[in-house]
Formats: sequence, C-alpha cells, structure tokens
Amino acid sequence: MPTVSVKWQKETFPGVEIDTTQPPYVFKCQLYDLTGVPPERQKIMVKGGLLKDDADWSTLGVKEGQKLMMMGTADEIVKAPEKGPVFMEDLPEEEQVVAVGHTAGLFNLGNTCYMNSTVQCLHSVPELKSALIKYPHPGKSNDLDQSSHLLTVATRDLFTELDKNVKAVAPMQFWMVLRKKYPQFGQLHNGSFMQQDAEECWTQLLYTLSLSLRSPSSSENSDTVKALFGIELVSRVHCQESGEESSEMESVYALKCHISHEVNHLHEGLKHGLKSELEKASPSLGRSAVYLKDSHINGLPRYLTIQFVRFFWKRESNQKAKILRKVDYPVELDVYDLCSDDLRKKLEAPRKILRDEEGKKLGLKTNEKSTSSVDKDVKMNDAEVPESSNATLQEGVVLDKEMYLTGIYDLVAVLTHKGRSADSGHYVAWVKQESGKWIQYDDDSPIQQREEDITKLSGGGDWHMAYMCMYKARLVPMRVVHKKWFSALYCSGSEEVIPSGTGIKAVSTKFQQLNEDGAMVHVLPIVAMDHQHQFMNDDYVLFGEHDTMFATESSDVGRI
Repeated sequence: MPTVSVKWQKETFPGVEIDTTQPPYVFKCQLYDLTGVPPERQKIMVKGGLLKDDADWSTLGVKEGQKLMMMGTADEIVKAPEKGPVFMEDLPEEEQVVAVGHTAGLFNLGNTCYMNSTVQCLHSVPELKSALIKYPHPGKSNDLDQSSHLLTVATRDLFTELDKNVKAVAPMQFWMVLRKKYPQFGQLHNGSFMQQDAEECWTQLLYTLSLSLRSPSSSENSDTVKALFGIELVSRVHCQESGEESSEMESVYALKCHISHEVNHLHEGLKHGLKSELEKASPSLGRSAVYLKDSHINGLPRYLTIQFVRFFWKRESNQKAKILRKVDYPVELDVYDLCSDDLRKKLEAPRKILRDEEGKKLGLKTNEKSTSSVDKDVKMNDAEVPESSNATLQEGVVLDKEMYLTGIYDLVAVLTHKGRSADSGHYVAWVKQESGKWIQYDDDSPIQQREEDITKLSGGGDWHMAYMCMYKARLVPMRVVHKKWFSALYCSGSEEVIPSGTGIKAVSTKFQQLNEDGAMVHVLPIVAMDHQHQFMNDDYVLFGEHDTMFATESSDVGRI
C-alpha cells in the first residue's frame, strides 16, 4: 500500500496509507478523521483532476511518497456545554416539586391514613392555602380558643411543607395538635392508636378553620371556609297529619349521597339525601308528629363536597358496618335540578354563556343575540349574584366579582376507603393536579393514575371505593355594572338623550325605536323609573353590542 502526504491549508499530514483495494471514499474517510473535513466537502487533486469516490486507483498512478493537495472546510467543533447535566436529586426541593409535577406524600404515624388523605384533598384547594398563608389576620379576634389557633397554624405549616418537598413529610406536629383539639382521634386499643373516620376528620378540620379564618370585619361574607365550601339549603318542612308547614334555612359543608337498593348513581343518592323524615312536637296536635323535610340548594360554593353515606351502626356487631353497593359518580357534575327556583334564575344567564362558549369550541353555530351577551354590561343588584361568588369575600378567596357560578362542577379530589368497617381498613386520596394529571396519595407513596381509573372507584367489592368527593365550580366571566341612581339616559348609537322625568312608556318606546335604528339595545325587563325619575331596584339592563347604553349619574350610592 503506497504512503502519501496530504497538505490541507497550513497543515501537512505525512505517512497516510492508501489501501488500493478499497475505493477512494475510504481514503477520504481517513482524511476526515485527521482534518474534520467531511468526505463530500473534500477536493483532492490527483492526476487528471479531482479524486472521485468510485475512481480506480490503478488508473490514477499514485506513487509512494507523493504529495497530495486537499481543499475543504472542516465541520465546526462541538463545544462542551457550559453547564453539565443536572440530576433530579441535585435540584433544590422546591424545583424538584415543579419537575416531578406533584407535592410530597405523608408518612403514616400509626393508623393515620384517615388524616393523611383528608389533608391531601384539602391541600389541593389553592384558595384555602392562600388564606392560611395570611393567617393570623391582623386584628384577629381573641374569641378563638388556643387549641383552634394551634391547629390552624399546624395546618398552615404542614401545607407549606408539602409544597416545598418531594420526599414524604412526617405530620407529627399536626397530628399532636389535632389530638389535643379533638381527643377522639387519640383513642388507643391495645396500646396502638385506632383507625378513625376520615369524614369526621374532614368535618372537624373545616369547622376549626371556619372559626380561625374569619375576617375581623363584620361582613356577612367574612368566613373564608363558608365561601369556599358552604352550601346554603332552603327546606320546606310539612306535616301531613296536621297540615302545618314551615321553611328553614341552614348551611352545611357537604351534601349527603344516601345509598339504598334504588340508588345506582350519585345524582339519585343526592336527591334521596335532600329528602328526609323527622319527628318533632306539633303545636296544633299537642304531641309528636312526623314531618317531611324537602330541601333544595339555595347557595352554591366554589368547592362542592359530597359524602357517600356508606357506614351505618350495626347493632349485632356493635360497630359501623359498610354499604359496599356500587354507586357511579361523574367527572362533570351538574346540580342545577337540585337548586331552588331562586338560584336557578341566577344560574340561567351564566349557563347560557357557558353553553355558547363550549359550542364555539366545538365549532357549533350559536344564537348571535345570546353569544354577544358575553360582551354586554349587565346591571345587577346583590340579589342577582350568587352569594358565594360575590367579590366581598375576605382576602384569601380569589373569586373575581365578575366570575359567576354555573351549577356545573368538575371532579378534583376523591377520598376512598378500602375495607368493611369505618374503624378499620385503609384510606387513600386521589387528587387532580394543576397540570390535569391525577395522583394517588397512598400515605407516603404518590403514584400517577389515569383519569378513567378514578371513576372506577365506585364500589361493588372490597377494593377502594369513593367515600368523599370534591368538585370545583366551573365559572364564566360576566361584565357587571352595579346599579346607581341616574338622572338621564342616553345611547351612544343615537344623539338623542332620554331626560329625567320621562315616563316608562316613553322610555320603552324610545328603546324600541333605537332597536329598529340598529342600535342593538336590549332591555330585560323594561327599565322602570320611580316617582323621582330614578331606576327602580328590581330592574336591570342588558346593554348593546358596543356598550351603547349608558346613563348620566346624579349620585353614586353603591349597590342597592
């Protein structure tokens, strides 16, 4: 094999062997290793011109020690990265949480899975975490007992720990304070702490937080927990025997899904739970009588909690037995038909907007008049805004005053129980993350799950079955102009002004005329003026396509 030298730019490579049994392309690959110039860019001068990849060496007359000339540009040398690879375990804990996509699990301290699963579900509520971060509020009432204060602080600190860690957290301080506040969670059996009911833990913790997270102001909506989880019920209590009838109002933190042989779906169980019988003294009969109680939802929360009433007291075994019946529950829950007539009226406009928006996403054509209502200004008084969506909530509740409840909720957390008794078995939390993925929190072992597997936790055997479900409200934006006193009314689509003193018939006629002129004015209902020529409280106006309707203010008295 002949040996040659190759000159490239200012460099010379001596003693390069040529294997004449291989095509010239192999020789070019040798030069690539020496110079970094890819074979396709190499131009090597030989007898007769440039060296081709498939040329025959025998015809080229290459001699021993011959000097060849090569031209061509080398590939850019790949630079080493300025920063080497960073491994997950080398990141700070806070960055690991972001990278992993979920927060830490909780160590089981001895039959504390009921507590761990409750904490994980409530920890998924960002508004509750925000309120806890701000605790204690300046000027906090001294009426709060010390044990409630300590439990609130422990909850806040535990939530913070979970957010900062990927590795499991030991909730020792929280557990100690919980047992001090509620001694039933510290019951012992043969020297070991007993399993407890997760629903009881959930209810007691929310009750404590409702006391401690109250705003020092006297506002009706100063209770953060009530604003987030409180459900207002209006009930008709009727005695068939005496004909007596009364109405009651109450606030609860969860709806009950009663389970019987007729109940196969959550919705059916909720309807059963809103109807009940009670025995109490009848003034007209002078003795006890049976009353029928029929309840409807009159105020909805941001987070709707539902308890499946699976446990009942079994006298034979003297313990809480479990109903294993399968009860399906949806990922999307609509409670419109469980609401009172008053609440349904408040939900109609937001629901219409939601339907139109979803229709647009699906490419469906919607009514032009209804779809444009998203951009309209709506004059409303407080009674027309669902209480729990009002903007007068205390700090920590980030409900925008322009976001309205629709009565439709999305599943965000499930607390399950596995076993035959409430005082035994195992509790697990299944929580939806902000990214949309579901995480199963089995004490200290978070595991990702598929959404289709979440709805399979409906019961029917000894596997995990839903005991508590938490749904998040689906909201829609609506621009609101609060009512004020007005002295004149005009439309930007017309230079005419409707002055104060104009009667209702004249106003109605003028609105109709403006509509015919293309000003797109919609009135629901017809605007009425009182004897002082001011808007009446019970009316509101849905304004035109380009904010066409406005009014000249005489004085601003806020909401009326």
